[in-house]
Amino acid sequence: MDTKLTLRLNKDVIEKAKEYASSHQRSLSNLIESYLKALVEKDNIKSDNDIEISPFVKSLRTGVKIPVDLDYKKEYGDYLEEKYK
Repeated sequence: MDTKLTLRLNKDVIEKAKEYASSHQRSLSNLIESYLKALVEKDNIKSDNDIEISPFVKSLRTGVKIPVDLDYKKEYGDYLEEKYK
């Protein structure tokens, strides 16, 4: 059952929210309802800290640090080039 809700918000926020909703083919009411629903359901979801990791998965950890700027395609290409010389 839908119920009417009156909110007082900054006019600029409302305008930007309407533009956002329109650009995503959604109504502002639907957008706000989805947001509030996500907030409420978030409390019912386990956080990453609550999830137990199996000993097997823990054993896969190597401790190797991979550089953020690693070009994996180039590295793999170099590997294949060396492999098939």
